[in-house]
Amino acid sequence: MQKEFDIVVHGATGFTGRLVIEYLLARGDTGLRWAMGGRSLDKLAAVRDEVGAPASTPLVVTDSADPASLAALMARTRLVLTTVGPYQLYGSALVQACAAHGVDYVDLCGEPAWMRQMIDAHHAAAQASGARIVFSCGFDSIPFDLGVLMLQDQMVKRFGAPAPRVRGRVRKMKGTFSGGTAASLKATMAAAATQPGVLDLLRNPFALTPGFEGPRQPSGNKPMVDEALSDGTGADTWVAPFVMAAINTRNVHRSNFLLQQAWGADFVYDEMLVTGPGAKGQAIAEAVAADKSLASDDGPKPGEGPSRAEREAGFYDVLFLGTGKNGETLRVGVQGDRDPGYGSTSKMIAESAMCLLQDATATPGGIWTPASAMGQRLIDRLQAHAGLTFAVEAA
Repeated sequence: MQKEFDIVVHGATGFTGRLVIEYLLARGDTGLRWAMGGRSLDKLAAVRDEVGAPASTPLVVTDSADPASLAALMARTRLVLTTVGPYQLYGSALVQACAAHGVDYVDLCGEPAWMRQMIDAHHAAAQASGARIVFSCGFDSIPFDLGVLMLQDQMVKRFGAPAPRVRGRVRKMKGTFSGGTAASLKATMAAAATQPGVLDLLRNPFALTPGFEGPRQPSGNKPMVDEALSDGTGADTWVAPFVMAAINTRNVHRSNFLLQQAWGADFVYDEMLVTGPGAKGQAIAEAVAADKSLASDDGPKPGEGPSRAEREAGFYDVLFLGTGKNGETLRVGVQGDRDPGYGSTSKMIAESAMCLLQDATATPGGIWTPASAMGQRLIDRLQAHAGLTFAVEAA
C-alpha cells in the first residue's frame, strides 16, 4: 500500500524546521511528496504562509507525546525528518515507533548517551521492520563522518590500505552553534548527574560500538602544538578542543564498526580546532579551552538563530589528515557554504532524507550513521545541491 507522504518534517514550525521547509521549496520538484508536521495546525498554517509555501502544502499534526498521533503518523509517511530536540527529551517515543513500524528516520542528534540507549533498545526492531534510522544528519556529524569515509576510500585506492591514524582539524568556521545544540548539552549534563552509566558512556570513545573496544584514543581536551600540521617554516601550529568532537568521533567509530572495521580495528581518530601559529595561536587555543559559554544560561536558546544574512555569510572548512602504516599521508578538505549550525545543517538533513529514500534504497533496516547508510551517494548529493565540497588536497 502506497503511503500518503514520503517525508514528514516534524518540528516544521521551529527555527531549523522552517529552514528545512524553505530548502525543500527551493529544491523544487524532487519527486517526493512531503508535508509539514507539528503540534499546532494553526502554527503550521502560519509558517506555511510566512515561508511562501503553496496553500496546498499538506499539514500534519505530529505530537511525539501522543501515542495516537504517532500511530497515525506511522501510517501516513515513509520517513520522518525531525528537528525537535533535545532528542533525549522529545525523541525516544518517535524512534521506538519508527523502528516498530518500518518507517525511516533522520535527525540532528548530538547526544551520544541517548543514541546508545536507542541502539540497545531498538536496533534489532529496526532490523526486523526495515526501518533505517540515521542520527546526526547535520553539522554533527555529516562533514566529519563523510570526510573520514572519503579519505579512507582514497587511502585504499592510492596506497592499498586505510589509514590507521586520522586527524580531523577544523581550519575555519564562521557561525554560531544552534540553540538546540546548547539545549542538548544541558540535557546531557543533567542526565549524567541523575542516570547511572551515562557518564561512562560520555567518557567512552566507543560508546556507540556495542561489544567493540578499540585502541586508546587521544583525549583532545587540552590545547597543544600539532606536529602533524607543521608547515615547514618552523612555526608551531596550535590546536584547541573542538566542542563537537565528543559526538563526531563516536559517530566515526560507529561508522567503522558498521562497515565491518573497514578502516581497521586499530583505527585512531580525533578532532581539534586549529587556532594558528606561535604565541597568538597558543593564546587563542587557551581561550577556546576555557570557554564554557555553550553550557551557560547565556548560550543560544532553542528556537533562536541567526538572520538570513548571518547564515549566508557563514562557512566552515575542515581538514582530514590520514597517516598510513608506512608513513604515507593524504589530505582531504571538506567545506560548507553556510553557517554550520543552521544554514548548512538544514540542507544536509533534507538531502539525507532524500538520499535515504531515492539513492540508498538497498540499505537494510537498523540504526545507522550517515557514512554507513548512504556513503558516497550522500557526498555526491551534498556536492550537487547543498553547497558542500569534498576534495583531495596537495600535501
